[in-house]
Amino acid sequence: MRNNRRLRWAAIPIAATLAVVLAGCTQAQLNGFLPGFVEGENPVTSNTSMVSGLWTTSWIVLLIVGLITWGLIIWAVIVYRRRKGQTGLPVQLRYNMPIEIFYTIVPLILVLGFFAFTARDQAAIETPYADPDVKVQVMAKQWAWDFNYTDEDVYSPGIQAQPADGGEPGAIDEAGLPTLVLPVDKEIEIRLDSRDVIHSFWVIDFLYKKDMFPGKSNYMYVTPTKEGTYKGKCAELCGEYHSLMLFNVEVVSQAEYDDYIQSLRDAGQEGQLGFEFDRNQNLPGTGAPELKEEH
Repeated sequence: MRNNRRLRWAAIPIAATLAVVLAGCTQAQLNGFLPGFVEGENPVTSNTSMVSGLWTTSWIVLLIVGLITWGLIIWAVIVYRRRKGQTGLPVQLRYNMPIEIFYTIVPLILVLGFFAFTARDQAAIETPYADPDVKVQVMAKQWAWDFNYTDEDVYSPGIQAQPADGGEPGAIDEAGLPTLVLPVDKEIEIRLDSRDVIHSFWVIDFLYKKDMFPGKSNYMYVTPTKEGTYKGKCAELCGEYHSLMLFNVEVVSQAEYDDYIQSLRDAGQEGQLGFEFDRNQNLPGTGAPELKEEH
């Protein structure tokens, strides 16, 4: 009875401390310090909260497991330490069946739990839109990006990041970066293709990236929910100027998006950039190179 009372009195200050700590957490702390959130505003995309929730919950579970493990280690070191006057070795045990079952079952439950929640969220994020509002094709190349706006039948070519005129060493000309413009609160289907080697399309604040393989198309499905400019980069080492393979994503209103599409038409950038510019022209399915007889 006395032990239960002691445990109760010990639990009260611990619970109070946890309540105060959690209540004082900022939005950034509650989302695991991940990008894609602005204090007091909506997340950047429809998937941001889901990814953040999986990340934060996983860390909380792992932290609890770590605290229990560290506590047991410290407890064993203190309780079973060699005391003054003791000699020899303590009684050696071959095994303890309940403990062995415990440390086999618990990790298995954790692994299955992480797998189940990850598979659930990934399936939701990867589910194609039945009728997307906007379709975009992103083509990666060493070391820049081309953008096709499929439904509008216009395109925007890009070059790799250039140094800023008169800027500090290493400064980038932000205005010259390839820019993908998307309308806010619209379902976007992004087709990902590579012209040469493996790349990876990564918009940092979207909390999601996907690899791009030559000869294979991948897809991303996202609904931007907050206007703004978001930085992107290639997340797969792809050669000498990989670090300069940068781009921006601008999420704008529908009216601004329509104006941008019209500006591409006015610039004569109608049609689509095709695979004829790919560097790998002899991949399976593209036809074998023609052999010419020499005379």
